[in-house]
Amino acid sequence: MASPAADDYLKTVYAHTEWQDAPITPSVLAGKLGIAPSSVTEMVKKLAAAGLVSHVPYGAVRLTDAGTQRALAMVRRHRLIETWLVREFDYGWDEVHDEAEVLEHTISDRLLEGIDERLGRPRFDPHGDAIPDASGVVEREPFVLLADAPAGHVGHVLRVDDRDPDLLRALEGAGVEIGTTLAVTADGVRLGGTDTVLPDGSDDVVWLSA
Repeated sequence: MASPAADDYLKTVYAHTEWQDAPITPSVLAGKLGIAPSSVTEMVKKLAAAGLVSHVPYGAVRLTDAGTQRALAMVRRHRLIETWLVREFDYGWDEVHDEAEVLEHTISDRLLEGIDERLGRPRFDPHGDAIPDASGVVEREPFVLLADAPAGHVGHVLRVDDRDPDLLRALEGAGVEIGTTLAVTADGVRLGGTDTVLPDGSDDVVWLSA
């Protein structure tokens, strides 16, 4: 079942559970993809028939082993392309997501391997997301979602969601990047020992080292 649409579904299911354990439902999947629920239902049936997902009516959608491997291959493409655009073409971290969404379906495996080699086999993309290696192995550090971090927690930024360019620009303007030290206090989240407070919305998409 080779199609860009199928790959987008699998990648979205994978991404939903990459940083938390709650499985994705068809309605949530429809919202993330911006597609009518009826269309999602039909595609999920096709993916299940192809052995890429498991699903029962009105229940969660889960990747099979085959679906996971295919999703990881697409995630690898997306994140390597984002890294390539930032390093080689001076894109900002807020500009690469949509470009990668297009290019990930068009470049050859040979070109992807060349990009990986040229970049020095990077382990993380510009937003801190782990890049699976060619065999699908993913390495991550322990993490905690900023919104769940208690007062007194100090850690460095591991990952920022790449889907909201406005927030990425706001974080950049506040001096936040991957590796920045943040301190959670009773009255907000600050950059290390400074008085700079993170922009609204940051709690939902920033992950810190545990």
